[in-house]
Amino acid sequence: MRKIVLSLHSLVLLLALTLLGCHQSAPPAPKFAFQEGDILFQSLPHEPLVDAIEGCTHSPYSHCGIAHQTPAGWVVIEAIGPVKETPIARWIAQSRDSRYAVARLRAEYRTRIPAMIAAAQTFAGRPYDIKYEFDDGKIYCAELVFKAFKLATGGELGRVQKLGDLDWQPWRQVIEAIEKGPPPLDRAMFTPRAVAEATQLELIRPLSAD
Repeated sequence: MRKIVLSLHSLVLLLALTLLGCHQSAPPAPKFAFQEGDILFQSLPHEPLVDAIEGCTHSPYSHCGIAHQTPAGWVVIEAIGPVKETPIARWIAQSRDSRYAVARLRAEYRTRIPAMIAAAQTFAGRPYDIKYEFDDGKIYCAELVFKAFKLATGGELGRVQKLGDLDWQPWRQVIEAIEKGPPPLDRAMFTPRAVAEATQLELIRPLSAD
């Protein structure tokens, strides 16, 4: 998730959207044949946080997570609220128009997928980082993917940018509302777009609905 720091009110709206899905009937199973460790991307429904993420990065991706197969079925390990495992069908249903994209680690990295999954799971329960700081106390979606990959491989997935490198100006008010001060332009960030553009990944499925 990303770039930008949004209002606490915006975060509450996003989490409410996710929780609302828990009270709806179970969504249909996805048709795509996932593989362990696939990186999933989606566009969440419009609201200030989502629009800032997508606008600052000029990308349709506002959220991402890691696919993992459990005895109960496929889940997505994601940082949305606390870091947690969400059933994959429900994860897809929370996206805008149920559209999602899938990227897959290239062959030379696939032996490290079990370690990457295990690393992501060590962050379970960590709260969401609305300020997008690169520490371990709180975690945001793209940060979770970045750190899981780094812990598993020792390498960096994609490129880290500073807030000032992004198109942050149109979103100054939401940034300042969270920071209670000027935008932290030197803050290092890792965005869903940066994940998608990582050379270690190849796009398997473009953003679309089943």
